[in-house]
Amino acid sequence: MRFNDGFWLLKGGVKPAHALQVVQGLPDGDGYNFQVSTKPIRHRGDTLAGPVISIRVHSPTEGVIGVKIEHFKHISPTPDIPLFPDDPPVPSASLSKTDNTWTVSSGGLTAEVTQNPYTVTFKSPTRTLTSAGYKHQGIYDVPYKWTLRSASNSSCLATDLSSNPRPEAPPEYVRYIHSELNLSPGELIYGMGEQFGPFVKNGQTVSVWNQDGGTSSEQAYKCVPFYITNRNYGVFINHPGEVEVEVGSEKVSRVGVSIAGEALEYFIIYGPSPLEILDRYTRMTGRPALLPAWTFGLWLSTSFLTSYDDKTVAGFLQGMQTRKCPVRVFHLDCFWMKQYEWCSFTFDPDFFPDPKAYLAEIKQKYGVKICVWINPYISQLSPIFQEAVEGGYLIKRTDGTPWQWDLWQPGLGVVDVTHPKAREWYEAKLDALVDLGVDTFKTDFGERIPHANVVFHDGSDPYRMHNQYSVIYNEMVFRLLERRFGKGEAIVFARSAHAGGQRFPVHWGGDCESTFEAMAESLRGNLSITASGFAFASHDIGGFEGHPPPEIYHRWVAYGLFSSHSRLHGSMSYRVPWQYGEEAAVYMARFLDMKHRLMPHLYQLSLEGHIKGHPMQRAMFLEFLDDRTAHYLDRQFMLGPSLLVAPVFVPDGEESEYYLPAGRWTSLFHPSRTQVGPIWIKEVVPLDEIPVWVRQGALLCLGPADIGKPDYDFGGVGLEVQVYELEEGQVVNTEVPTGRGKDTAGVVEAKMEGGEIVVNVSNGTVALASVSYFAGGQIKTVEAKAQTTVSLKA
Repeated sequence: MRFNDGFWLLKGGVKPAHALQVVQGLPDGDGYNFQVSTKPIRHRGDTLAGPVISIRVHSPTEGVIGVKIEHFKHISPTPDIPLFPDDPPVPSASLSKTDNTWTVSSGGLTAEVTQNPYTVTFKSPTRTLTSAGYKHQGIYDVPYKWTLRSASNSSCLATDLSSNPRPEAPPEYVRYIHSELNLSPGELIYGMGEQFGPFVKNGQTVSVWNQDGGTSSEQAYKCVPFYITNRNYGVFINHPGEVEVEVGSEKVSRVGVSIAGEALEYFIIYGPSPLEILDRYTRMTGRPALLPAWTFGLWLSTSFLTSYDDKTVAGFLQGMQTRKCPVRVFHLDCFWMKQYEWCSFTFDPDFFPDPKAYLAEIKQKYGVKICVWINPYISQLSPIFQEAVEGGYLIKRTDGTPWQWDLWQPGLGVVDVTHPKAREWYEAKLDALVDLGVDTFKTDFGERIPHANVVFHDGSDPYRMHNQYSVIYNEMVFRLLERRFGKGEAIVFARSAHAGGQRFPVHWGGDCESTFEAMAESLRGNLSITASGFAFASHDIGGFEGHPPPEIYHRWVAYGLFSSHSRLHGSMSYRVPWQYGEEAAVYMARFLDMKHRLMPHLYQLSLEGHIKGHPMQRAMFLEFLDDRTAHYLDRQFMLGPSLLVAPVFVPDGEESEYYLPAGRWTSLFHPSRTQVGPIWIKEVVPLDEIPVWVRQGALLCLGPADIGKPDYDFGGVGLEVQVYELEEGQVVNTEVPTGRGKDTAGVVEAKMEGGEIVVNVSNGTVALASVSYFAGGQIKTVEAKAQTTVSLKA
């Protein structure tokens, strides 16, 4: 929210009350409670009028310090963002006080609060991270017409007025709580969910407010009130509703955060590295779930406007198998149900006279899992709409009638996920589909949730529910799948999310065009969401809207198969490779086989995501914080700590450009090629290639070629161990997962001793096929059958 007219003046009608002076500070458990006046207190008479702001500075867990700013105190509205839902906090607060300063310290982070003027400064062991200075915090009464809430109300009510001609009159003023933190020279801001604009958020206004706006605007499906900096800290704004963030856009050296209401809480999260910050953030808001290995295979949807006749489906699945592009998950999009009836949760009998037999046949014949498309909206033409109305299962208007509109489906209503009976009813529909053979659900939509003149069953504040709805909706479906298949066997393919939504993966990037520009948008969205606590990310390979030219399809396939999750899906056209020339299938088969071979490595990365919140796809700065060039890179990424992936966004014959940080790098596909960084590489990349580079010191365990699927016994198939560019005395190791939950098949260790590479298997049984050492473009390989220790000269 922008309150100012320039730097010095306020907008007309804005009434501020800044936190100026601490009049009382009392210790309370893990922090201090402060009473802060909004005017100078020279004597007792000055205490008789004016707002007094309550501010709590405390540390709920190691390395985290929170600031809660409150004006009028009353019963807190719901819902809240659940904190510490998976791992408990690690308390470590230390309090101290001098005459005019209060100090809270925890895990290397210190907050110093001064009395007059009131300020809060956050420090690491080596420097000041950021601060809230004089007049950086306070309350603002803003004329309704200036607020973003006014604009959002107008858009929400645009289709409602005919059935609700007298909406509640807007207030004259809207109360905001506002806080600013300093931006240091060179400090960069990232994250805030899946944002498709510039990856570095400096200079942007970001509204944390989920909207269904595609991938080509400032709107986003997955808005998260968390940002991470290149200065060893992140900021989590603990508010589920609309959070308005000015990132150096109102005041160029500050990040301003505003919420409409009487309380604002944020947490500074410190970490010596960005990954440690994400570890601490996901401890607070939830860890990404453990996913089954089969989910990392290739997902195929025929398209949005599809025919599910036997000829089409069998032709696609058989065609993929014949071309060595085996599908692991087959997705049925919207038209598995009758038109106008979304959602009825009933297979269209014209296409599926016996859906259970149909699904069983293709699962048995092609070895696929089945995913079907759903959403939380019920068309009034759906045969179950009246059930929902009579049961009170839909979000209601203030007059008690169901909230409805015609956008997307005729007269649709929205399931009230706060109603226990509505959840039971919805889950029963999904249970019946699982009984038919469905293995997972694409949980589409969940962004256009009404927030004006509506009532939720549990009394939740509609503004707070608007974003949080997506988390509750996806959790409901995810938990049902856990109940049916067990922990570690559930997955949803979701579009909407908010803080905590990372607990219920996977999320894909929404509706993008079939262009190089949209491909780059989807990567920026993926890098932003994975810098916001999400371990996994996906996108529609080839783009959703339109029909991609073959060269865009080829480039996108390569990028998509080096993403954590890979799905072929389009709107008006198919995404099977032979639609783009038979050579496209050859390219796809090569990249898909490499993804299958990399699964022991990729699955171990997914376990680290589950345990620590570390993303599989990582922005470059997450791994190379000391390299200032890496801080701006948004057209390449790290897949874990060892693989650098540089998707190509130009047509065939044009030069692509990417950056290798310091160290020696080896091409994954052409290991005789090496480069020493830091270096910018400009090259023409053939259509059947994607630059993938292995970092010096990497230890990769690869499964056999042509394994044909992602879910196999990683420790028992005979792994090819690849060791890259070790220095004398260096030791590297990796756990080899079994591919079944958290179980470990063993540990593979490699070390350089006297010019000899020694590879050893311990703490389990891992079958080795060979050991290869890569150095300076040279490769040495020895067979390793039935051996647990293998040596070769470097």
